[in-house]
Amino acid sequence: MSIKPRLIGVLGVLALIVAACSSSGATTAPTTAPTTAPTTAPASTGPSPAPSGSTAANGEITVYGAASLSGALAKAKAAYEAANPGTTVTISTDSSAALETKIEQGAPADVFLSADTSNPQKLVTKGLAAGDPVNFAGNLLTIIVPTANQAGISSPKDLAKPGIKVIAAGDAVPITKYANQLVGNLAKEAGYPLDFAAAYAANIASKEDNVKGIVGKIELGEGDAGIVYVTDAKASGKVGTLDVPANANVPATYSGVVVKAARDQAAAKAFLEWLAGPDGQAILNSFGFLPPS
Repeated sequence: MSIKPRLIGVLGVLALIVAACSSSGATTAPTTAPTTAPTTAPASTGPSPAPSGSTAANGEITVYGAASLSGALAKAKAAYEAANPGTTVTISTDSSAALETKIEQGAPADVFLSADTSNPQKLVTKGLAAGDPVNFAGNLLTIIVPTANQAGISSPKDLAKPGIKVIAAGDAVPITKYANQLVGNLAKEAGYPLDFAAAYAANIASKEDNVKGIVGKIELGEGDAGIVYVTDAKASGKVGTLDVPANANVPATYSGVVVKAARDQAAAKAFLEWLAGPDGQAILNSFGFLPPS
C-alpha cells in the first residue's frame, strides 16, 4: 500500500483542525457594548416653574379713586408694590362722579374707589362691575376757613351770614350730597335761623370739580369757608377748621368695586381686599379715615 495517499489524508485532517481553531478565535471578541456607557436617559423633570409674580398681566393695576383719597392711595401704592414685587399700581384721582362716568365710557380702570356707596352701585346696576361693592373706609365732615380768616367766621352758623363766600363742589360730587345733609341737620339745631339752608345756598360763590378744589381755593383765600372731609382738612397745613356739632355731622362711607373690564379681575380683587384688610386700614387710619360702617 502506498504511503502517499495516507499522507494526503493526514494533511487534510490537519487543515480542518487549523480552520476550526481560527473560527473559534473569532468568537472571543466582546459581543456587548462597554458597561461604562449610560444605560438610561436622565428622568425628565418637566418645565422649570416661572418665578413668582412673573406674569405681566397680573402685575398692572389701575386704580380710580376719589380725590379725598389722594394722599392715602399714594402711600398704599408704595406699600402694596413693596409687598408684591413686580406689581405696578397706577393711581388716578378725581371726583367719584367724574370717575364713574369715565368708567362707563370705557376708561381702562381695574378698581374704582368712591367716596360714597351710590357710584359703585351704579356700575353694579349697569353690569360694569365684577362682584358687589366693598366698603373700605369712613369719614366725617368739617368746615375749613383760610388761616387768616378775614371774614371772622367762628361758628357753622356764620355760613349763612350775608356776604360770606362759600366754596362748594359740583352737584354730582359726593361731598356736595354730604354737605347738603349737614346743612339740613344744622338748620334744625337750636339758635340757627329758619332760612339757614337757603342762606347757605345763596352764599355759594363757586362749585369746584372735587373736594381738593374746595381746599385749594380756601388755602389761597379765594373763599371764606367750605365744607370738606375731616381728612382733607388734616392734610392741609394752610386752613383752619370749625367744630361741627357731633349730632349734626354726616358720616361718609367709602366703597370700592372691581371693574368688570379689568385686565385681571383676580389681581384687582386682591388689591381691593388688601385695602379693606389690616394693612390697608392701617394706612387709611394714619390719614384720619375711619373704619367702614
